[in-house]
Amino acid sequence: LVEPALSKGNNCLDAAKACNLNDTCKRFRSAYITPCTSSTSNEICNKRKCHKALRLFFDKVPPKHSYGMLFCSCRDIACTERRRQTIVPVCSYEDKEKLNCLDLQESCKKNYICRSRLADFFTNCQPESRSISSCLKENYADCLLAYSGLIGTVMTPNYIDSNSLSVAPWCDCSNSGNNIEECLKFLNFFQDNTCLKNAIQAFGNGTDVNVWQPILPVQTTTATTTTASKHRTVGSETTNNEIPTHNDLPACANLQVQKQKSNVSVDTDLCYENAIGKDNTAGVSTSHISAENSFALPRSVNLSTLLILMTIALSLCLVLSSSETL
Repeated sequence: LVEPALSKGNNCLDAAKACNLNDTCKRFRSAYITPCTSSTSNEICNKRKCHKALRLFFDKVPPKHSYGMLFCSCRDIACTERRRQTIVPVCSYEDKEKLNCLDLQESCKKNYICRSRLADFFTNCQPESRSISSCLKENYADCLLAYSGLIGTVMTPNYIDSNSLSVAPWCDCSNSGNNIEECLKFLNFFQDNTCLKNAIQAFGNGTDVNVWQPILPVQTTTATTTTASKHRTVGSETTNNEIPTHNDLPACANLQVQKQKSNVSVDTDLCYENAIGKDNTAGVSTSHISAENSFALPRSVNLSTLLILMTIALSLCLVLSSSETL
C-alpha cells in the first residue's frame, strides 16, 4: 500500500508501523496486499483470493494489531482515509454496481461461513437503547470480533466515508419494491448501529474493550461471551449466563462495572431483587430454608408428644389422689 503523507497524530499510520514490526502481522498483511492490489488489463484484482487472504489476516493476527489498523481513532482526513483503505476497498469492498442489500443477504446465506458470521454480527452487535453501552450483550470485544469476521465474505463492510464511523456493505435499497422497509432495516443495522460505533470508539480511544466483560461469579443474568469463558473460575458453572430474550435492563454485574468506570448513577435495586430471587429472602437460599425446616419438624413432633404424655400423667395423678381421698 502507498503510504499517505505523514500527519501529526496519525494513529492509523502508527498501527500500520506496529504491524510491520510484528512478524505474524507483517506476514499475513503482505499475503493479502498482493492479491488485493495486483491487476491485469481486464480486472482490478482477484476478489476471491483477496477475500480469502483477508479472512486469514483477521483470523490469525492478534487483535492488538489487526484491530489497531481497522479501528484506530483519527483527528484528520489523512488518518481516516488510511483507516478506510485498511482492507484495500477497491478490490475487497467496491464493485461496478451495488446490489440490493436483501439480494446481497441472500447471497451471503448461501455460503456457510458468511451465513454464520452474519448471524454472529446480528447477535453480538445488537443495539439496546436502555443499555449504558448501547449494546444488548454489554460486550464490545465480541461485537468487534463479529464485525471483523465479516471482512473477507460477500458481506464485507467498510467505512462509508472519511468523515464518520458509519459502516455498510457494498449495497443499497434501490429496487426494493414492497420490501423497502425490510431492506432499510438491514442496511441501518450497519450504518446507524450505536453499539458498533461505541465499540469502535472505545477501542480507538483506548478505553478498553474489556470494560464490558462480566464479573464472575454473579447471580444475575449476564451475556454469554467467548472472551468471558476464558476467565471463568471454578464453581461458576452454577452461574446463569443465558442471554435475555426479552427487554430486560442490562445485566447487573456489567452495570456495576460501568458505575465504577464513570460517574453515571446506576439503580441497583433491581439488581438486588434479581440477586435474591423470587423465592428467597434477604439472600438466603430456599435450599437452606428447606434444610432448616426438615430438621425443625422432628423437634416440633417430639415436643407435642411430650406435652401429651405430661397431660396424661397429670390426669392419672389427679385420679389416683381422688381415689385415695375417697
